[in-house]
Amino acid sequence: MNPLSLVDFLAQMMTPSFGAPGGFSTLWILVIFATFAISLWAQWRVKRTVHKYNDVAASCGFTGAQVAARILQTANINDVDIVEGEGFLGDHYDPMHKRLVLSPDNFGGTSVAALGIAAHECGHALQHKVAYAPLHWRMAAVGATNYASTIVGILPWLGLMGGFFRGPTAFAIMGVCWGVIMAFNLVTLPVEFDASNRAKLILGQMGFIQPGAETTAVNKVLNAAGFTYVAAFLTSLAWALYYLLPLLLGGRRSD
Repeated sequence: MNPLSLVDFLAQMMTPSFGAPGGFSTLWILVIFATFAISLWAQWRVKRTVHKYNDVAASCGFTGAQVAARILQTANINDVDIVEGEGFLGDHYDPMHKRLVLSPDNFGGTSVAALGIAAHECGHALQHKVAYAPLHWRMAAVGATNYASTIVGILPWLGLMGGFFRGPTAFAIMGVCWGVIMAFNLVTLPVEFDASNRAKLILGQMGFIQPGAETTAVNKVLNAAGFTYVAAFLTSLAWALYYLLPLLLGGRRSD
């Protein structure tokens, strides 16, 4: 296939033509199903792994909240509150309010999964303390990413229901917004993997997790959680390429 026919092929395959009857391209449908499958599998994997190791008690007997408190104390971080959140896997570190939020299972749980997740969130607090650059890049990009996420959620529906925002302009807007989301997800990868690496190291050094089965369990929990961020990046990359490539290649689009 020569370069010119390749451009024409991409242009034809990547043309959902917002609002046009039957305007969903084959590639649009493939991207939908592929990204959905990746995300679904990543979520299933992390939930399955966490549920499995929630039933395995750590030999140290400490709760996730106690482990988090000791890690922060050892690191001389005294201005971060450890609070119990709601829901399953709602754990996160809030750098704006200096709060480390642990879901009920991990706040009061003594499983290897609870300790691994609690230590991971402490890893973000440690990043904040040492001004870890990718964390600050992600914090700075939150506002723009929220706007971009809103646009990519609304714009296609405007096109489908009202026939607005069709053609190259719509694809350019969608491409830029997905590009912003992709950049945010890309920066998130080192933030999350670095936090997990810090957690694995600290748990072993402080004796909360013993070598062997406990260490292996923590690694599996944190690795499964990390893949959800890889899936998010791959999803945003696929959509950014879907909208931007035909414009960059000069392919024709029907308005």
